[in-house]
Amino acid sequence: MTPLAPHLTAFLREWLPLQRGASPHTCESYAYTFQLLLTYASQRLHQRPSDLCLEYLDAPIVMDFLAYLEAERGNRPSTRNTRLAAITSFMRFVEYRVPSILEQSRRILAIPTKKTALPLVKHLSMAEMHAILDAPDIRTRAGIRDRAMLHLCFAAGLRVSELLTVPLTAVTFHPAPTIWVLGKGRRERSLPLWKQTADDLQAWLAVRGDVGIPELFLNAQDRVMTREGFAYVLRKYVHLAAHSCPSLEKQQLSPHVLRHTCAMMILQATGDLRKVSLWLGHADMQTTEVYLRADPTDKIEAIEAVMPPALRRGHFTVPDKLIASLRGE
Repeated sequence: MTPLAPHLTAFLREWLPLQRGASPHTCESYAYTFQLLLTYASQRLHQRPSDLCLEYLDAPIVMDFLAYLEAERGNRPSTRNTRLAAITSFMRFVEYRVPSILEQSRRILAIPTKKTALPLVKHLSMAEMHAILDAPDIRTRAGIRDRAMLHLCFAAGLRVSELLTVPLTAVTFHPAPTIWVLGKGRRERSLPLWKQTADDLQAWLAVRGDVGIPELFLNAQDRVMTREGFAYVLRKYVHLAAHSCPSLEKQQLSPHVLRHTCAMMILQATGDLRKVSLWLGHADMQTTEVYLRADPTDKIEAIEAVMPPALRRGHFTVPDKLIASLRGE
């Protein structure tokens, strides 16, 4: 049996960042995939994650894991395909290091990706977004931090990975408040900030403390905020905001909804899809077109610009037999 840990460590710490030149976001995403996979496998096989062997990661357990992601965690097929891509990348890497698992690897590589639907993007109204931003108690350190996190994520349209890795040095307030973001595919972008967003960030920096961690946002233990931590913060304030905004009741919102809300706000304000693409850091305009499908503005303008056909109006005449049946005759 071949221990899994040394090969997974080499894959995540050497091959991806050094040989492939993958971005920190990609490395983090792949590491999170294996965190989920090894947790699932250890529970399934009743072994500690550090004791797992390569031979245990066969096609059946990978397929069961993918089914678990959709059934138990509620992931969409697109997320399922992302997790599968990370696993197949690792199996290609390990084929050269352990040729004896070639057949096992081939079976995993043969697992097909699942076709994905293209649902309308889920976003919040401005009233709902305001209710969430007003929910934190800014009389406390945690509330100041949470308001700043939520406000920056929404105002800058950040992915959660971008938000949680923003360094202190990325935020400047003079001559104008801006933030530097390293996005997907190593694409950098510089975004101006609203004065209100800058005020929330300055309030957080005033109480953050002199902690020797480069990231802007910290958890309660003064460590780097995690994805799970931020998702918990969002759920917490969605629940609180529902008291003043009933439309938020029973909504299951992911952090990415804040990014979608920002995109819809920019599109409705400017009507320019190119500006939305630049703001979000998309590499391809086709990625941004999903917001056109969700925005009813252009569709309303289109239907108002077209003259509907003039149809002959008529009146329905009730047959005598029907009247008789209604009278019980």
